[in-house]
Amino acid sequence: MTFRNHIRQLRSKASYSSPFILCPSFFILRSSSFIHRPSFFVLPLILLFTLHGFLFPAYSQDRPNPGVQPKLLPFQQQAQLPADEAQLAMQFFQAKDYVKAAELYEKLNREKPSPSIYIYYLHSLIEIRDYDRAEKLIRSQRKAEPAALKYLVDLGYLRFREGNTEKARKLYEEALADLQPDQQQIFDLANAFILKGENDYAIQTYQKGRDLLKGSYPFGFELANIYERMGDYSSEFNEYLDLLVFNETYLHTVQDRLQNLLVNDPGNEKNQLFRKALLTRVQKYPDQAIYADLLWWYSVQQKDFELALIQAKALDRRRQEQGDRILQLAQLAVSNEQYPVALDAYRYLTGKGEANPYYWISRMETANTRFLQVTGLPDPEASELEKVREEMTGVLESIGENATTITLIRNLAHLESFYLGQPEPASDLLYRAIELKDIDPQARALCKLELGDIQLFFGDVWEATLLYQQVYQDFKYDVLGQTAKFRNTKLSFYIGEFGWAKAQADILKTATDKLISNDAIALSILITENIDPDSTTVALAMFARADMLDMKHQSVKALEILDSIPLLFRYHPILDDVLMKKAEICQKIREYNASDSLLCLVTRVYGSDVLGDRALYQRALLQETRIGNKALAMELYRELIDKYPGSIYVIDARKRFRALRGDPLSTI
Repeated sequence: MTFRNHIRQLRSKASYSSPFILCPSFFILRSSSFIHRPSFFVLPLILLFTLHGFLFPAYSQDRPNPGVQPKLLPFQQQAQLPADEAQLAMQFFQAKDYVKAAELYEKLNREKPSPSIYIYYLHSLIEIRDYDRAEKLIRSQRKAEPAALKYLVDLGYLRFREGNTEKARKLYEEALADLQPDQQQIFDLANAFILKGENDYAIQTYQKGRDLLKGSYPFGFELANIYERMGDYSSEFNEYLDLLVFNETYLHTVQDRLQNLLVNDPGNEKNQLFRKALLTRVQKYPDQAIYADLLWWYSVQQKDFELALIQAKALDRRRQEQGDRILQLAQLAVSNEQYPVALDAYRYLTGKGEANPYYWISRMETANTRFLQVTGLPDPEASELEKVREEMTGVLESIGENATTITLIRNLAHLESFYLGQPEPASDLLYRAIELKDIDPQARALCKLELGDIQLFFGDVWEATLLYQQVYQDFKYDVLGQTAKFRNTKLSFYIGEFGWAKAQADILKTATDKLISNDAIALSILITENIDPDSTTVALAMFARADMLDMKHQSVKALEILDSIPLLFRYHPILDDVLMKKAEICQKIREYNASDSLLCLVTRVYGSDVLGDRALYQRALLQETRIGNKALAMELYRELIDKYPGSIYVIDARKRFRALRGDPLSTI
């Protein structure tokens, strides 16, 4: 028995009626009321409990002590001194009590000297202006380590603090002049300069060290860090670019550092500097493929897919790659709705011929991308739709109906039924796909959902609900099952079974999928708030009709019905929902400014109602992703966070606001 016959047999056996056949008293101590009682009441209680502890000890020699020590009352507590003198000295130093810190560090430097003890001892002496002891300390250290140039820096810093900048400069220059081709000595001297805030001398140290080591190590990362602290981003970027020529294996490390740096760029200044520096290198050194690699990566990060494709093609030809990079870029472009770039990438891959491993994938994805491109238009031309159908049919005939073409099958069925008005060939195609032996259960379930949508679209409510119910039964504890259940719930809403639809929506409020849960909450509220006191549902039924027409891509008819509702029901609570639905439809047909105006009206007139936060969030999202007004989007996100702190949209709004502000990824 085929799947279609099985459905018909189920249909004949049933008629449609609905879519689914110790509290101890002393715990008062923890209450807020006790905390606020006056002290004349609290103190006797404290004495009582203290006396109780002496008279009735909780443990004795005959009972094991579990090791839980009672908390000391405030008047019993005493300041506990740290057992470690180094810790106490650090506390004094951090509190800027340098006199006490110097006393302790002097003792520690005698008993257990170390580089860190020396540094804190020296700076404590300098802060209390005991320059003689500080100089003796430096000279004793230098005598013990004559090759350590960092002590010259310490002595120079001491002269600077004394007010003798010329002597300080001479000592710094002497340290630089004595530098040897020793990598550790170079690191130590540069760090000594950095600790004293002498970034220019630290840069000179690394640059001279690079020359002394004759290119064995360039100190590029270290120099880049200093330039970043100084705000000299051009020099920082040049260091990173030089590092890639020195060693191409640094590419991923450089990319990670650049990503952390460029993401925190509210004014886009760093990105412009880096783009200019990188493009200059690519043009000046065309033989350095590593720069093309970095430019491809950066273009993808910036979602400049056209530039990324140019670089990907160049790298593919230069390295005689199979096309992995091109395919990856095409898929990214599709996910970002950059269909022309994706189609160009797929054409490049098919141009390699059938011997290429991505030839048939590219042909199939070209057809799928064309489907997304044309159906995404507000009002696609019939001739364009027919061209896409012919292209998809041709690819399907070449490859065959199997597991690899299941997405193509679903898209073709959707195109034929929802856009070309041919449900029968679409249904036949999906029935054959459902009966294929080599597809996985989830792919089969997706075909059933698509088939259910087609049956609903053309009015066969019973068969649609059977298909949805089958998917739900097979995937009860999966997002796929929740999706099927919600579609069945919407079906009940469309046909006017509002009580049943609300009951199912209430169940789906706890769905694991956030989108389904939010949609279920919205539907439940919509039904609850818009059933008239006398139980009439005329306005709600009209809204449901418009919602169904929107599902059928009949935007004009849906808007006509929505426009008629305010004329018939001037003061009905459904009017804010009407505005929201109109805004949603306007976005689908890419009338973004009209949608923004409608959402603004909702927030202004109905801001205190249940849709206020949702309208504000949708408007902010529209400004950010479609209209491109980032500043207004940030303002709207901030308004949402401040005005509706308990909204379900606050978490996402805060993340988006921080991303627009340029906060580091780790804080978003």
